[in-house]
Amino acid sequence: MSTAMNFGSKSFKPRAPDKGSFPLDHFGECKAFKETFMKCLRDNSFDNSKCRLQSKEYLQCRMDNQLMTKEPMEKLGFRDLIDPPPSQADGDTKP
Repeated sequence: MSTAMNFGSKSFKPRAPDKGSFPLDHFGECKAFKETFMKCLRDNSFDNSKCRLQSKEYLQCRMDNQLMTKEPMEKLGFRDLIDPPPSQADGDTKP
């Protein structure tokens, strides 16, 4: 009895990962950022509100290295950690 496997009848169609899931960092491109974030969490009894800057830097690294979809930091909840444009930071207003 022979069983023929016909792999040609079905084609694999890759798709983007679901929102909120992203590839593992197999090459350790963001390992230093992750370690800094994890150390901050341990040092602060895992109170993530005290490690928001480290979290932002880690996510930025992941986006820069195409390990997750680029999103504006404001959309990820870091609006308060973003530097305002120089014209707003100096208090300059144009008439």
